[in-house]
Amino acid sequence: MSMRWGLQVSRQRGKLVAYGVLGLMAAGAVLVVWLLAQGQEPLHVDEILAAYAEGQEPSALSIRYPFDGTLFPPEIAPATFQWEDPTTADAWLVVLEFEDGRGRMTFARGDREWTPSAQQWESIKRRSREREAKVTILGVRRARQKTLLSAASIAVRTSPDEVGAPVFYREVNLPFKEAVRDPSQIRWRCGEISSSQQPPIVLERLPVCGNCHSFSADGGVMGLDVDYANDKASYAILPVAQEMTLEAGKIITWNDYRRDDREPTFGLLSQVSPDGRYVISTVKDRSVFVAREDLAYSQLFFPIKGVLAVYDRKTRKFQALPGADDPQYVQSNPSWSPDGKYVVFARCKAYRLRNEPRNAAVLLTAEECEEFLQGGKTFLFDLYRVPFNGGQGGKAAPLAGASRNGMSNYFAKYSPDGKWIVFCQAKSFMLLQPDSRLYILPAEGGRARPLACNLAGMNSWHSWSPNGKWLVFSSKAFTPYTQLFLTHIDAEGRDSPAVLLAQFTAPDRAANIPEFVNIAPGGIRRIHEQFVDDYSYVKITAARVQLGDLDGAEQAARKALEINPNSAEALNNLALVVAERGRPDEAQNYLTQAIRADPKHWRPRLNLGHLLSRQGKLQESLPHYREALKIDPELFDAHLLLGISLLDLDKPLEAAGHLGAAVRLRPEDPQAHCYLGTALHRQGNLEQAAIHYAAALEQKPDYVPALSALAMIYATAKQPELRDVTQAIKFGERACALTRYEEAQPLAILAAAYAQAGRYREATGTALRALNLAQRAGNKELAQAIEQRLQQYRQRLAVPPGPP
Repeated sequence: MSMRWGLQVSRQRGKLVAYGVLGLMAAGAVLVVWLLAQGQEPLHVDEILAAYAEGQEPSALSIRYPFDGTLFPPEIAPATFQWEDPTTADAWLVVLEFEDGRGRMTFARGDREWTPSAQQWESIKRRSREREAKVTILGVRRARQKTLLSAASIAVRTSPDEVGAPVFYREVNLPFKEAVRDPSQIRWRCGEISSSQQPPIVLERLPVCGNCHSFSADGGVMGLDVDYANDKASYAILPVAQEMTLEAGKIITWNDYRRDDREPTFGLLSQVSPDGRYVISTVKDRSVFVAREDLAYSQLFFPIKGVLAVYDRKTRKFQALPGADDPQYVQSNPSWSPDGKYVVFARCKAYRLRNEPRNAAVLLTAEECEEFLQGGKTFLFDLYRVPFNGGQGGKAAPLAGASRNGMSNYFAKYSPDGKWIVFCQAKSFMLLQPDSRLYILPAEGGRARPLACNLAGMNSWHSWSPNGKWLVFSSKAFTPYTQLFLTHIDAEGRDSPAVLLAQFTAPDRAANIPEFVNIAPGGIRRIHEQFVDDYSYVKITAARVQLGDLDGAEQAARKALEINPNSAEALNNLALVVAERGRPDEAQNYLTQAIRADPKHWRPRLNLGHLLSRQGKLQESLPHYREALKIDPELFDAHLLLGISLLDLDKPLEAAGHLGAAVRLRPEDPQAHCYLGTALHRQGNLEQAAIHYAAALEQKPDYVPALSALAMIYATAKQPELRDVTQAIKFGERACALTRYEEAQPLAILAAAYAQAGRYREATGTALRALNLAQRAGNKELAQAIEQRLQQYRQRLAVPPGPP
């Protein structure tokens, strides 16, 4: 819009008038009084406006917020106007003009932002209701106010449509791994956009992780993902009231769906049905769920496996939803139509990672997800719609406009009247994508249009107001800490520029998962927690150990024991923490207590064996490994660790039996193959040993023990068919490079390979370096063996068969 208006300015300083909520005032006089109180040269309003009206061409000032064309809700708290000015201006005049003919309002500023008072804001909203108000900001230097340096204008309006409902949302500390480390820092708030203060906290200090929430259409039922009783698939369902309580009797677990399958479930992105009777969720799922270092986008999450299941609160039964239960696909983030007749969900072909272990956990690690994190592989979702039909389902069909478009489409949300669907679209994946944008399309499918409210950094986690007039969503446009925004959507699906809910966001928290709740103001005041038990703190202990926070891990373990002194899991975890902190005797005591508390629990027996092994008490470790295997004969870790201890006790035959079992149980494990190869090597079975070393390298190409062992066989084997000097040098050099030529054993093996190739000068130099390292490490046996070989290299003698 034009930055000019017709002016009739009195040349007598201070006579320009402005209208505000206090009535007709001499604006010039008010500004003079204010600026004099600040000890500054006052702004002369008439001179500044006259300079602008006379056609001076100032440099462009940029109004950062609000955006041109903004439509404010009538009940919203005062907005803060912000601008950027590249000139030397040190004072600004904010001018508001209205279409009611009652005159303009002017405000002087000494910095680059302005927040109207409550009275001024109410006047501005009243005068701009369904009519345009022009906001102009003029920049000058106080010493030369007749020269205009900068100017810019926008138009704003106030809608007649109220939002009409509070927003319930979650605040998360960043980066994401910090929230995992200490979930008690996560908070939930619920409040109205009319408040100038941050909405009150309704749930906090939950010592277990809480995730997605949802509400029934009438605001009477709430669902919340929570970790309870060592079960990641736990889900709380409770009636909405001012005072609510999370307690065991209100919690279900998605693991009860086909529990006999013994297939774990995480159960994220669940949704309560509009009538509150059903909850739908992805189950039997597996997800990429990886923490990243980037503060703004500090996690990568999307499911690669899962079907949709429904819980009926009336019958208390779980069942799959036909049409969305095909194990060939991942079916996720379901959303109900407002009449409950349809479910829209994201679907993609199910996928198994290249590096995914056969018995992988529900949430995959960064190493397992390398092909997505560094390999450039994409994962695209399409939106599908399936009839609900009372839980009987039907045929799922792709939603035209949100499928098969070369993009990832997800997080569909129906408008309350069932006319529209707003969804997210990105180049790949799902949650927390920097390029995520909001699109709208007819609920039956059709042409999708990007919303005008989309901002520069991530647009997601959206929710319709109960009256269908407004959408709340999250974005990172202004800060790495996600903020909440509003946009108005009219009957034709046209939306307005984003309105920032600045007061909803703390400076050190990301605000996400906002949802309008169809309740009166103050309808949720507090959610109390009464279900946390020792298992909750057991999980916290494990999470903090994983993040290297041993102080927090020890505190959590001791808290678990305060609740339940006989918790074998807590005693076991505390033992691991204190052992890691250099207190092995204390750790052994806790593990002994854990075994007494639960003689049928294999984990403390396994860990006690491992603790003793680390202390060199190999013979004492054996009974504990064997007891663990009596409890669970298919326990991979027990077979592996027992086999390693037996090898160290020079019992290769018995060791090979347990290491063979470990390979059978986890054939993709390189360590199991390598140790089995060592046991076979010591028995003289070099051919089979070489096979297992090679298998280890297939799984982990840079695995130094396997590289060194295979190099040794190729360099020194008696059987001619196993000799391969070229390969021996290749593997030996690779092993030494990976250890930066700072480990004696790989260097000794490489020296032997050089000697076999007749490269005695290199063999001698490499052996000398190996000898020095072995002597510095106090490894007398290895040093003696290297000295013997070194004499042979110096004499240019052929290396006799056998290991160095």
